[in-house]
Amino acid sequence: MTFHQLAFKNVTRNKRTYAAYFFSSMFSVMVFFVYAIFAFHPSLSNENLGNYVSLGMRFAESIIYVFSFFFVLYSMSTFLKSRKKEFGIFVIHGISNFQLKLLVFLENMIIGFGATVSGITAGLIFAKALLLIGENAIGLVGRLPFYFPWKAIIFTFIAFLTLFLFISLFTATILRGNKLIDLFTGSAKPKPEPKASIWLSLLAAVLLITGYVIALLVRKEGVFFAMIPVTIIVSIGTYFLFTQLSVSIISALKHNKKLYRHKTNMIALSNLAYRMQDNARIFFIVTIVSTVAFASIGTLVGLRSMMIDSMTSEKPYAFTYSSKKNNVQEMKHISLIEHELNKEKLEYKKLNMPAKNETSLRTGNEVTLVKQSIFNQYAKSENEETVLLKGNETIYLPYSKKGVDQFNKNEKITLKESNITLDPVKVITHSSFPLRRTSFNLLVVPDLIYNKMRNTEEENYYFFDVNRWQETRSIGNTLLKQITPSPDQAYSFSSLAVDIGKTNEGMSLMLFVGLFIGAVFFVAAGSFLYFRLYSDLDDDIRQYNAITKLGLTEKELTKVITTQLALLFFVPIIVATIHGAIALTALQHMFEYSLIKESTLVLGSFFLIQVFYFLFMRTRYIHHVKRALM
Repeated sequence: MTFHQLAFKNVTRNKRTYAAYFFSSMFSVMVFFVYAIFAFHPSLSNENLGNYVSLGMRFAESIIYVFSFFFVLYSMSTFLKSRKKEFGIFVIHGISNFQLKLLVFLENMIIGFGATVSGITAGLIFAKALLLIGENAIGLVGRLPFYFPWKAIIFTFIAFLTLFLFISLFTATILRGNKLIDLFTGSAKPKPEPKASIWLSLLAAVLLITGYVIALLVRKEGVFFAMIPVTIIVSIGTYFLFTQLSVSIISALKHNKKLYRHKTNMIALSNLAYRMQDNARIFFIVTIVSTVAFASIGTLVGLRSMMIDSMTSEKPYAFTYSSKKNNVQEMKHISLIEHELNKEKLEYKKLNMPAKNETSLRTGNEVTLVKQSIFNQYAKSENEETVLLKGNETIYLPYSKKGVDQFNKNEKITLKESNITLDPVKVITHSSFPLRRTSFNLLVVPDLIYNKMRNTEEENYYFFDVNRWQETRSIGNTLLKQITPSPDQAYSFSSLAVDIGKTNEGMSLMLFVGLFIGAVFFVAAGSFLYFRLYSDLDDDIRQYNAITKLGLTEKELTKVITTQLALLFFVPIIVATIHGAIALTALQHMFEYSLIKESTLVLGSFFLIQVFYFLFMRTRYIHHVKRALM
């Protein structure tokens, strides 16, 4: 057998150990390759429409590539530790330190090459389906035909082969030969009983509670400023939670004699403290990675809902057209809009509302003023509150509820151009008055005051209320080609369906990118648990073998294994779910928009996936243990 054959045999004979590492690496390569297919697609490379899509894909690739580097590096270090006895056998048979490093290098390259080729092949097999999914996700339906992605293949192959080459060289370089006795007894040495510091355990609880309280109490822009310190506090608290507090809790449970001596609890709890201490760093990594995936995807889903809701809240208008006095094409454009609506046989109602734009002398902000008669006429038609103003009184209609905070009825508003001072008396937040959607500062003033502003230019606003406004996107695109932007800003035109479509396209791209990156993070988190689980399998089998000889039944053995695996899988995910829920609640406070629905959907989906993954791993693990004990 040649040296190269030995390396190949080592990989193929350790299929169980290397399976999760291989498939997780293959999945990372496949996702990277999928993004490369989109990034190098001719439709996205040659058209201005696709520039932002291509940029997004390249950004996603860079994140996946960096994460894959640390993922592969950690995975290899875990496997090297689990193979100490195997290395000891090689040393006995005369292998040199250089040959041992060369063996590890060749094994890494074999796995890396296989994962790279398999990932690209899997990506090619599903390329057509992924392009169809991407078309709908990004909003480029029918514009991404299948093509042979030779650039993506070369780019992915070189990128990941370079990654595996660098990590293989790095791993082989830092590999040090231990004493022979350490190689054979490293995993068999008796471990001291895990002990935890009561002060560090208390610190973990204090840090987590402090971080949660700050995150839940801050509001609006305070969330942004609190984000970094809260993240640091919670991260440190999470580390001590697994290294100290968890061991303290298990020790306290063991001192409860009734609980400790109940059925198989003695076996589960005795081994649990060692598992928590050994797996503390894994739990910490899995928790942080999962929290990032939960919070990122939850935020993206929530942002899309928030943006669309803000555009369609209250009464949506299909088309909005504004025109200044010097616009000679006003009537032509209005006739054009009406013609397109009539051609599609869509029922509509046209609203014409004149308004004047002024500047507040105190703040320098632009304000829009509308007649009381115009406002009341609309309010009556919609069965809403009317107003009755006297003298210089005015009523403030904020763009959103956030604008209420800016209202102060004790502060008078002086208009710069007309030199008129208005006296604010009331704020109305619940009104579907259409001009609220075009101005951040809308004021209703008496007709007499409005007419006095002779030096202020008046602007006409037209709103088209269409019952089936969702069907007006094609009309909107047609009109936008004919009503082109005015160089002198004499008029403007917007289509709600087109604007929402563009928003959906942009947010769908972010979700498409985020979901795949989140999937890579989540698969990596599950793989970390898998690596740790199977690196300890031989030791666990010896332990279970000794216990079964003392009379432990097969049913009790299954219960003990299930309990230990459930804690291994669900403790970090439960902590990550709590972290994610707190983070999304804080974002909800910042945006002042409910993210409960989106948070529940994202966190519930990930948790359900983890349940299926746990059931699969439990079945396989119990099968391996029972087969070894037969």
